[in-house]
Amino acid sequence: MAYYILKSYKLKVGPFQVFEALKNERNCFFLDSSLNSNYLGRYSFLGIDPFLAIETKEKYPYKQLREILNRYRFFDSKLRFPFVGGAIGYLAYDLGPVLEKKIKRKSKPGLDIPDSFFGFYNSTVIIDHFKQLLYIFTLGFPEKNYRLAKILSESNFKKINKLLSKIGPAQNYEKIDNSKSDTLRLDSNFTKEEYLSAIKKAKEYIKQGDIYQVNLSQTFQANNSSSGFDIYRRLRKISPSHFSAYLDGGDFQILSSSPESFLRLEGDKVTTRPMKGTRGRSKNRLEDLRFRKELIKSQKDKAELLMIVDLERNDLGRVCSYDSIKVSALRQVEQYNTVFQTTATVEGRLHKNKDRIDLLRACFPGGSITGCPKIRSMEIIEELEPTRRSIYTGSLGYLSFSGSMDFNILIRTVLKKQDMLYFGAGGGIVADSKPEEEYSETLVKAKAMIQAVS
Repeated sequence: MAYYILKSYKLKVGPFQVFEALKNERNCFFLDSSLNSNYLGRYSFLGIDPFLAIETKEKYPYKQLREILNRYRFFDSKLRFPFVGGAIGYLAYDLGPVLEKKIKRKSKPGLDIPDSFFGFYNSTVIIDHFKQLLYIFTLGFPEKNYRLAKILSESNFKKINKLLSKIGPAQNYEKIDNSKSDTLRLDSNFTKEEYLSAIKKAKEYIKQGDIYQVNLSQTFQANNSSSGFDIYRRLRKISPSHFSAYLDGGDFQILSSSPESFLRLEGDKVTTRPMKGTRGRSKNRLEDLRFRKELIKSQKDKAELLMIVDLERNDLGRVCSYDSIKVSALRQVEQYNTVFQTTATVEGRLHKNKDRIDLLRACFPGGSITGCPKIRSMEIIEELEPTRRSIYTGSLGYLSFSGSMDFNILIRTVLKKQDMLYFGAGGGIVADSKPEEEYSETLVKAKAMIQAVS
């Protein structure tokens, strides 16, 4: 049994204040259930100073992840937390075409960041929103010698405890000061006319029978000298979500308020929650209710979600016992500060001869952000989108030393690299899509990010 320390404390300040105490440490992360609920977001996790980090460019990290996670295994039945240290990181969408050899990749502009990055963390701050408790957990990895592992674990515990001891009285982070907001110059990789033209081209492919739907997106960029911490503070206030995250990659930061869960593995139970169908919110109660009803009644949005549910069932069927795969929730409306979304839940049992790396490989990238069928849709995305997506519509999450896994879909996400900000927004194009409405939907989805960076 590996040496570890676990101590609990009453949570006396907000999770964001805990994050502020750690934000300047190397490769700080915050898996932030800012819209916490008992099932989707009971826990938030924070950590600093990985003892090992890996990154790749135009290459999947699967072999390295498996080797390292097989080397560092930890399980204690007394610990009920889904994450007890492990790998925290992301897979960029652009790895998708790399894996599918038949996709001919075009030469396109992109961002100079890794296509994957994972840090391996032996120290974690765990926040239980349900019990209002904060835990400090430190593990003796990578040391194999018990004495050395004990020394390392105690040293890491003291460091985190010292950082958290500097937290002052509870502060109100809910108020956002807009008095200093500037007019934002926002550039896109598409003009409006080019985006409408791409939608029409996608509809031609649908008419020809190549695909049923494809997710087309545009990428925005802006110059902004605000810190990643301040932008993330605004983003999580404007658009709290179950699967929010902050990850410091050194010379870049990922700031996400994603509402979409990609893959969760607990024991051998696999869950994916594809999201399709969006309507904006209104401050007028009657208009807000009308938007919600429109989404529920929309046959177009219903068909989009059903197609992706079938795609996800097929992806899970590659690594799960096929008779275990079921749709436990077909179409549910979820409401967020700026949008309504419809979501389905698909579950399965991982086959005894497969592991979580096989699961990632079988399902990445998520079908909700590619289209159906997946590979042909990715070919069309490669053709029609003028720049690389980078992390947008990739996935960020954890692979715990205990065997569990949880990744989001990187939508509603800002990438900060020095003084430049990048974020994407898109939507599913189907046969009856109206180009003007699809373009407007991308602006609705981008609303929270635009407000956060303005």
